[in-house]
This record gives sequence, structure tokens and C-alpha cells, in this order.
Amino acid sequence: MSSPVFDFHARLAAGEATLDGLLSTMDRCGIERAAVCAGGVLDLDRLATQVLTGGHSESDANNDAVLAGCAGSGGRLLPFFFANPHRGAQPYRERAAEFRGVEISPAVHGVPLTDQRTLALVEAAAEAGHPVYVVCLNRPGCGATDLAALAGAFPGVAFVLGHCGVVGIDVYSLTVLAPYRNVLAETSGCYTGVARIAVRRLGAERVLLGTEYPLQHPDVELTKLRTLELDAACWRQITWSNACRLLGEPETR
Repeated sequence: MSSPVFDFHARLAAGEATLDGLLSTMDRCGIERAAVCAGGVLDLDRLATQVLTGGHSESDANNDAVLAGCAGSGGRLLPFFFANPHRGAQPYRERAAEFRGVEISPAVHGVPLTDQRTLALVEAAAEAGHPVYVVCLNRPGCGATDLAALAGAFPGVAFVLGHCGVVGIDVYSLTVLAPYRNVLAETSGCYTGVARIAVRRLGAERVLLGTEYPLQHPDVELTKLRTLELDAACWRQITWSNACRLLGEPETR
């Protein structure tokens, strides 16, 4: 495909080498822009343990490092604020103008989507006009039905279902969220068959390419989409236009 590529979900930790690594990987993979959120809040062992057995962290993400990296990217990287519900909504609200979206992760911080602290963060996102990237869990208050309730309560907010759901075969979440037009699905980490179902059930206008770099190599995610044999119009929507629309970026280049 000849259209430009926008990675809606990559991560950036502190350090110039990390920024250089991301930009050089984007160059090699033909990715022009990326939305980035902080990485390294938890190491992979701790994160996996929390996802599978429970628990939470109250650690803050390094949002300043994300801003610094984006500032040094020549406009290619767009910053997301990684919210910590344990701190309340005020830190995000005070800095929302510096960012282009917000991530809320029960997998990291353990706060349910039904919690008043999460609702306050979504209210702040509505005020800022930001999309909300959400990582769901198979845990009370953290699943697709809870995200659906948020989407219904905030119809003016665009929500992005990270990884097309909780696990790689989570067509259930896609089914639950399909009626909510303000919910999009991001494809990193899911199976090819699930990505195909996401396009069919939600429509190409509600699916976003994401990579979860550096945990996943972008070539893997791009290859996954290529196997779907999308027509040129659908490919451009998923890999470029939808991200531009959500983040207010020009679609022409």
C-alpha cells in the first residue's frame, strides 16, 4: 500500500536513545507519525502478574519524558497523557493542553472503569476534546460492558479499545462495543482473525493500527493487516485517516 502510516499506539520511555530507536524503527517500517504514551511504568513481569492475578500500582508514568521526546521528533510523535487515577483528575486537567489524548489502564493502576476517579478523568478528557485509550481486563468493573457504559455516558468522547479487547481472541468485546459509534478498536496484539472481525463488525472507520512498540515490532502489526487484503480505501482509513481525524491532524501530506 502506498498511503502513509500512522501508528496510534506506541510507547516512549525516558532517554534520547529510546527516542532515536523509535524514530529509526518508524523509518524502517514506513511509519510517518505515531501517537505515543509513556512506557516502563511497570516491568513486564510485574505487569503480567497484575493482569493475571490482580493487584495494582500507584506509580506515575513519566509524562514529561513523552513530551520531551515528542518535542524532539519534528512533529512526527504526538503525546498522550498516561493518567494515574490514584492522583485524581487534576494533574491531567492542568496539563491537558500539552497532550493530544489520554490513556487509562486498569492493568497498571487497578482502578475500575466504573470508579468515580475514572469518571473524573473521562470528564476531563471531554473538556479537552481528547480521545481516551483504554486497556480492559477480565475483572469486575474493567471489561467491555463497563467501557460500553462509559461510552454511553459520554457520547461526545471517542474511546479506543486497546488491543481489540482483553485477549487475542476477544471477539466478545467487539460484539459488546459494536453499537457504540464513539468506540474504536486498536489492533495491536490481537489475532489476524480478530482484526478481520473488527473491520467487519465496526467498519473500517472505527479501526486503528497500533503497534505497542517496543513490546511488539511494527512490522509484525503491519504484516497482520496486510494479510487481511483490505482495499486501498479501508487500508488508508485504518492506517492513517482515522488517527488523523481523532487527533486533529491533516490527512493530506
